[in-house]
Amino acid sequence: MEKQNQLPHRRWNALRQSWVMVSPQRTQRPWQGEVGQKSVPSALHYDPSCYLCPGNARAGGTVNPAYDSIFTFVNDYAALLPEPQVIADSPASPLLIREPARGLCKVLCFHPDHSLTLARMTEIEIHHVVDAWTHEYEQLASLDWIEYVQIFENRGSMMGASNPHPHGQIWSTGFIPDEPAAETDAQRDHLAKTRRCLLCDYLNVEHGANERVVFENAHFTALVPWWAVWPFEVMLVSRRHAGALPEFTKDERSALADSLKRITTRFDNLFETSFPYTMGFHQSPTDGVAHPEWHFHAHFYPPLLRSATVRKFMVGFEMLGMPQRDITPEDAAQRLRACSEQHFWPRD
Repeated sequence: MEKQNQLPHRRWNALRQSWVMVSPQRTQRPWQGEVGQKSVPSALHYDPSCYLCPGNARAGGTVNPAYDSIFTFVNDYAALLPEPQVIADSPASPLLIREPARGLCKVLCFHPDHSLTLARMTEIEIHHVVDAWTHEYEQLASLDWIEYVQIFENRGSMMGASNPHPHGQIWSTGFIPDEPAAETDAQRDHLAKTRRCLLCDYLNVEHGANERVVFENAHFTALVPWWAVWPFEVMLVSRRHAGALPEFTKDERSALADSLKRITTRFDNLFETSFPYTMGFHQSPTDGVAHPEWHFHAHFYPPLLRSATVRKFMVGFEMLGMPQRDITPEDAAQRLRACSEQHFWPRD
């Protein structure tokens, strides 16, 4: 199997019903492209120019409270608006379709300390964040027009984070976005065909193979998925079949906090840098329909490829043909397993 993995091949993404191409022989190609700068944790516990630090004024003029734990607010520059929108004009062609898009976008600050990231927070501090995510999911899901709640974090300027303060976003939408919609279809199809959960079955396969599992605790498994696109992509999957955050017990929320701490620390230690990524939870839609097919999981999409300064670009064939990766998921998992869970940059 290992020899076969080193040959060019494609792998089926059962969760999205699409293919990814794997080209392990390309890992040796010379690199004369863009080289970024190594990122290290901020030394500032409080930044007077930061829009998210306690007591500071945000760009829109609103002053943050002197918060000492979690702080949540409606995004000052939201991508969607909660008021119903009306588009009165008719398209000139059935090929030119548009419709109103309604949503409520929030920002959740993880901690008042400007210097921290999830990797450098304590498990207890991250547990507070998990509790806040759960509360926000419940509150937003209770709105009868919200059909999906997307919780995510863009970590680092390489992933488009406009502010280094520890924070994430919650976009709740009056429709189900494309990625969770595709996963809904895949999970629903698998349930209809087998009467079993897709990710429950997949976890059994991964536990049996034990090639791509990075670590696990009593309630979650962190693994590099068979179909990973990004070099060190990780999927965090609940071991019990549950659809969304509110279904977890206190122990399971603690285990989720533990898992987030451990995987982000391993990321940072891989290249001894403040590792960039986009992370998001995929969980049951809130469209008023039962979703027995849905199994809670988180995706981590980090761009770094060879070092702290060389990243993977999704260009060319990836944009025009299909996703492609160089290092195999098995190699990526092995390198992450080898990383320490003691952060390379001790907290003050």
